[in-house]
Amino acid sequence: MLEHALRRDDERLDDLQNNGLRILQKPDAFCFGMDAVLLAHFARLRKRDQVADLGTGTGILPLLMSQAEPTTVFHAFEWQENMADMARRSVAINGLETRIQIHGDDLRRAPQILGYESMDAVVCNPPYGKLGSVLTSRTSAQQLARQETSCTLSEIVQACAAILRNQGRLWMVFPAPRMLELFDSLRACKLEPKRLRMVCAKASKAPYLILIEAVKNAKPMLLWLPPLIVYQEDGAETAELLSIYGNNGADVDHTKND
Repeated sequence: MLEHALRRDDERLDDLQNNGLRILQKPDAFCFGMDAVLLAHFARLRKRDQVADLGTGTGILPLLMSQAEPTTVFHAFEWQENMADMARRSVAINGLETRIQIHGDDLRRAPQILGYESMDAVVCNPPYGKLGSVLTSRTSAQQLARQETSCTLSEIVQACAAILRNQGRLWMVFPAPRMLELFDSLRACKLEPKRLRMVCAKASKAPYLILIEAVKNAKPMLLWLPPLIVYQEDGAETAELLSIYGNNGADVDHTKND
C-alpha cells in the first residue's frame, strides 16, 4: 500500500480519526499537540480560500483544515527539510496533492514565493519561547518548534501581513503571558485583533494559551469568546474538548513540548 511505501523505518503513521486522515511523525522528534487541533478548530475558512501555513512542521494544520472546506487550497512552509519531506509524504498518503503544497523554504520568503497580498488567510502556530527563556530541547527539531532561534515573532508577523490581501484573516495560537507582545507585533503590521479565545487547563486556572483571529486593515473592535476549558477539576477532559477532538482528530500529544 502507498502508506507503507512512503513511511520510513523510524516513523509512525498516526490515524487522525478524521475522515481517514493519517499523518507521519517521528516519535523521537517534535510531534504536534493539542494546540494544533484547537487552532484548526478555531479557524473559519471560506469557499475557495487560498491559505498559507507559516511553519507547518509535518503538515498537521493544512491536513486537519482541509476537511473543513473542500474548496480551500493551502501553501505550507517548513524550512527543516526532513520535516517538509514528511509533510509532503503525509499529503500524498491522504491524496491531497492538488490542495496542499509544501514549500521547503524559510517562511520569511513566503512573500517572494507566493506573491505580496496573494493570500486570503494565514494560519500560524509559531514557537512559544523567546531565545534563552525556555529550557533547551532534547533535539534541534524540538528546539526550532518550541523556541525562537533566527526567526523572531516580529518577523513571523511581518511575513503574515505581507502575504495577506486587504481584509485577509490571520489565525494564531500563542502563550497567554505573551499576549501583549503579540498584539504589539500584530498592530504594528496593520493586523487588527478581532476575535480572541483564552484556553485554560481548568476553570480554576489562569489561561495558558490564546487563540486569536486578526484582520488586515480592519477597524479596532475585539470580540471576546468564552474561555475554552480543557479539563474538569477532577482531571477528566471536558465535553467541549472531546467534541473538538471528535471533529478534528484524536490520539495526539496534549502539549506542544513533547
